[in-house]
Amino acid sequence: MATATEAPATTTAEGPTQHVPNQPAPSESGQLTPAQVNFLLRGIDPRRVGEDGKGFAHVEAWDVRRHLIRIFGFGGFDTDLLEMTLVCQQEIPAGNRSRWTVVYRVAVKLTVKVDGVELGHWHGVATGDATNLPSLADAHDLALKTADSQALKRAATNMGDQFGLSLYNGGSPTPVVNAALPYMPPQQPAALPQDPPVKPEPGSPVGASAEADPAGSEAQHPTFDTLVASVPDCWENAIALVQLHVRVKESGFGSHRVQGPPPEYAWTTFDELLSARIAELNERTAQGGAEGSAA
Repeated sequence: MATATEAPATTTAEGPTQHVPNQPAPSESGQLTPAQVNFLLRGIDPRRVGEDGKGFAHVEAWDVRRHLIRIFGFGGFDTDLLEMTLVCQQEIPAGNRSRWTVVYRVAVKLTVKVDGVELGHWHGVATGDATNLPSLADAHDLALKTADSQALKRAATNMGDQFGLSLYNGGSPTPVVNAALPYMPPQQPAALPQDPPVKPEPGSPVGASAEADPAGSEAQHPTFDTLVASVPDCWENAIALVQLHVRVKESGFGSHRVQGPPPEYAWTTFDELLSARIAELNERTAQGGAEGSAA
């Protein structure tokens, strides 16, 4: 008895057939797809833009992560913690309990991948603080999370308007990238759209760049003389001294020599001068609280 041999799946009565998967053709390995490029070149949705505690336009860190996933997929990006430095931990006596001010500096590296191939990586550095909190653990947690989130957001702005780059242009959601020559068709003239007016970055003097206004530049990057001159105004305020201490450390002036107050006028480092005065004020506050409790 003859048996029939089952034909291969690629053979029919009409001849060989070709199977076409029901999915778009993949892009060249490691290259952005047209859909990704088009999305990245769009302006940010104004509904994604909020306002931080200083009144500046900003994007939430969780929203940045959401769009990293949307554009590059799950596992399409990595974040590496490069630095986590405790800049300041200050105890502020308040009666029977202390309150805490903590500042961290964090540096992160954001790596974006396409088809498992690195597209690029960028760094972001930021400081975060938690001021006058009753719990030391909460102060550390908040300061560290704030610094980490800010650093990630700064790294992500290297990918353009969807990650808040335009917000540095005066807080505007109007796109500033608009086009990128490597992704334009060869037959298309190499002409970029007209750019929106360039505005000062948040924190810069309104109507002028920080470079054009020495006072504005000094506010962002204070000089040694400026920091020394601000000591008398903070001398009786522990919290103000803590904030000044952070600025001194961030500016790299902690080891600079300064002259102490009268009558000794003793020379010491900027860091030691501020640390000693903060400790003195805290001890005075603690003694006052103890005397009040005893009374």
